[in-house]
Amino acid sequence: MSNAFAKLKKGRDFSKLTEELEKTQSPQQTSSSRDDRFWKPTTDKTGNGYAVIRLLPPPSDEELPWVRIFNHGFKGPGGWLIDNCLTTLNKKCPVCEANTELWNTGTTENQNIARDRKRKLKYYSNIYVVSDPAHPENEGKVFLYQFGKKIFDKISDIMQPTFEDENPINPFDMWEGANFKLKIRTVDGYINYDKSEFDSVSALSDDDEELESIFNKEHSLQDFLASDQFKAYESMKDRLDRVLGTVTPTRTAAEDMEQIMDRTPLTEAAAPVAAKERVAVIQDEEDDALSYFEKLANED
Repeated sequence: MSNAFAKLKKGRDFSKLTEELEKTQSPQQTSSSRDDRFWKPTTDKTGNGYAVIRLLPPPSDEELPWVRIFNHGFKGPGGWLIDNCLTTLNKKCPVCEANTELWNTGTTENQNIARDRKRKLKYYSNIYVVSDPAHPENEGKVFLYQFGKKIFDKISDIMQPTFEDENPINPFDMWEGANFKLKIRTVDGYINYDKSEFDSVSALSDDDEELESIFNKEHSLQDFLASDQFKAYESMKDRLDRVLGTVTPTRTAAEDMEQIMDRTPLTEAAAPVAAKERVAVIQDEEDDALSYFEKLANED
């Protein structure tokens, strides 16, 4: 048994984890193009989907089982801006500063603009796919999973339950965690996760060798917070000025598309789907990233 796995099994007090959870309650994304490390749920022709996943503990040498990342994505007269928000790293962000100025004007028009340019929030965790009826080949494998606030709220609820008769559970624990039943519906044209829920407490496996094998397959989460995933303030400010048309744009349309392809996760939902296969790859209902391609397609 490796030292990292032995440490994981021995020290499963999640008080530090709940402290970090509390930090995320106040408002505060980077993916490459098509990344096979990621798992994505799917829906059928009716817009419904179902899968069972298990949230996994922090990878070796990392403290938290999730990372959260903010990004901005919008189009201006000078093209697109799609970049990670520097507030992710507790640094000043020129887009957020510009949004604050717009909001403080008090006018409805400017506040609507600020809303359109606001930062979006995403979480990343490692998961083990217990059941994936739409893609059974994914079962028994470890993936990265990107999700939004709706699902994170359910994680928060099970870790910090509201009622006294409910015991707190660490869903990232391999021995005393719980499987997550992802139930997807389409409600009024939007993806809805309200029916999703955690199952009762159970070990992911009774075999420590199997659990260690799963643990060793986890992907780094801290990579998403690496410096090369974020532009410097000056570089981002320069891009913002060009997108807003306050300086003469020098980037070509091809360069704009290259930036979009580099910063936005390309999924099957963003690609043409044959009429006979109306099975969509789904992300969180608050995820605006995939809509960028649809907006581009509808531009005059």
